[in-house]
Amino acid sequence: MLLGCIGDDFTGSSDLANTLAKGGMRVTQYCGVPTGPADKEVDAGIVALKSRALPASEAIAQSLEALKWLKDQGCTQFFFKYCSTFDSTELGNIGPVSDAIADYLGARAVIFCPAFPGTGRTVFQGHLFVNDRLLHESGMQNHPINPMTDADIRRWLRHQTATMVEHIPFSTVSKGVEYVRRQLEQVKQKTFFVVDAVSDRDLHVLGQACAQEVFITGGSGIGLGLPDNFRKQGAIDETPAPWQGIEGKSVMLSGSCSIATLEQVEFHKKSHAFFELDPKLVMDNTLSPSDVVQWVLEQDDDMPLIYSSAEAGDVRQSQDIHGVAPLSETLENFFGECAKLLCDAGITKVIVAGGETSGAVVTALGIKSFSIGPEIDPGVPALKTNTGLFMALKSGNFGAPNFFEKSSRLLTS
Repeated sequence: MLLGCIGDDFTGSSDLANTLAKGGMRVTQYCGVPTGPADKEVDAGIVALKSRALPASEAIAQSLEALKWLKDQGCTQFFFKYCSTFDSTELGNIGPVSDAIADYLGARAVIFCPAFPGTGRTVFQGHLFVNDRLLHESGMQNHPINPMTDADIRRWLRHQTATMVEHIPFSTVSKGVEYVRRQLEQVKQKTFFVVDAVSDRDLHVLGQACAQEVFITGGSGIGLGLPDNFRKQGAIDETPAPWQGIEGKSVMLSGSCSIATLEQVEFHKKSHAFFELDPKLVMDNTLSPSDVVQWVLEQDDDMPLIYSSAEAGDVRQSQDIHGVAPLSETLENFFGECAKLLCDAGITKVIVAGGETSGAVVTALGIKSFSIGPEIDPGVPALKTNTGLFMALKSGNFGAPNFFEKSSRLLTS
């Protein structure tokens, strides 16, 4: 194994897996820290954790466990992958986890670049944009778990770490690899660099500039520039893995409340059967997972949707009644139990929208690893689990309006 990656959620990890696989690397995504050695053919291993919303101490412990396993597999470079919208709070764990990994590896210059231009995420003057909106005006300010209220990634990161936070501006990145590398090489002590990137070209520049860096952080976009480094070493075999989908009904599980997912839910409802989860009925156990699964099995539609996705105002109202953490945990567990019952009933394709929901589903199903298939939409690959289940795990704000139908058809082909 060459490149060792640690993802703070399951959907983001599959996003990175997609990027690296398209770049020619043989990629396996592991759900949690494996207990045995990796297959020798794996170029890039991604340990997907469910650590994004954890207290810093817990996130650090899990991340270091993953790091040590990846190091034992022979990795020479390590990548901490977080969301392209930098999901965290002022007390979040991106800074603390990065500190812990950097200290363990002895890294001095560490870049932070959540940019993913292919999905509209760019960093300019240290500020993160979603399309033409600053992050805190993009809808992310309403995130139910990690509301993002400041687009200045430098300032946000300084809330989380005592490490020096500097900036590599677009004016440097645009000059090319050597200019970025020169700035990284000048540091005398551990320094975190928030780096501008507004195009895929910029991400390729950053990837090349970090070829000799032992530790990097970012969104999946930064992965665009990493495979070439190993290719130049003659270290990767670019024979593509074969892909074959499976026939049968697909079930959509949507817990994300992002703007993109809400649009996808409404689009799908126009043509397919749907079941909306009422938070009150779920919280007081009036509605059970078996009730919902029975409904699915009774549908003639081959792409039924189960969703709790709701507008920000409705989400806040439910949180006020039931509490943020209890509501989130109960809904996640509900989706996880639904997924288990669906698979027990013979469903072979499950499509999940939302990072926390995806993590709950993968955990409930006891999935250990994924092989990576073709891309459905930017940042979202088709997946096949070690148990033979076909899946797609979508970060909330990713995907075209017809994502659910598109993913179902690709998992079938």
